[in-house]
Amino acid sequence: MIGERWALLVVRELLFGPKRFTDLRSGLRGISQNVLSQRLRDLEAGGGVRRTVLGPPASTQAYELTALGNALEPVLVAMSRWGALTPAAPDSEMSNDAFALALKALFVPAPRDGFRGRVRLRLVRDAFDVSVEGVGIDVARAAGADPDLVIEGTEATVRAVLFGRLTLNDAVAAGDIAIAGDRRRAAAFLARFALPDLAAEPAP
Repeated sequence: MIGERWALLVVRELLFGPKRFTDLRSGLRGISQNVLSQRLRDLEAGGGVRRTVLGPPASTQAYELTALGNALEPVLVAMSRWGALTPAAPDSEMSNDAFALALKALFVPAPRDGFRGRVRLRLVRDAFDVSVEGVGIDVARAAGADPDLVIEGTEATVRAVLFGRLTLNDAVAAGDIAIAGDRRRAAAFLARFALPDLAAEPAP
């Protein structure tokens, strides 16, 4: 069910909630309509994906993960963490959902004085709420009113700040990132993420 090309990437795009067929294609650059249709049929037949209907204002057909499909999240987080060892080129693009998954993969537990709280990360065409409490992190598609801290920018710019290719102050000065709230807290939030260090990984 998940061994064919694109199958796990389809699951990745559905981890944060249901999507229409057109939204799935937008997040999976390079996939053809026929291949996406086949992968969805395979995943549906295997019990990992089901069809649903998005509510008003537009009642349209969409796809969502079942409990079986959602059980793949730890696999995808581990793959995202592994993939970060060979970072994409600075000018490359990730889908918003791939980036949201990467936040889970690259989160670094910190001492008690590290950032805690909820941040809305507003990317192009989507937004996610990231909640940090001690050693735990939760990432969900944004819902409800804005929290006290909102960071807005393209995925590529936020990624450049996370990985140290661009400072937060420079990104704000250039107008590439906008912050609603305390900039120091925004910097502390972004400092909770780092590339994996193989030397620090526990032995198998």
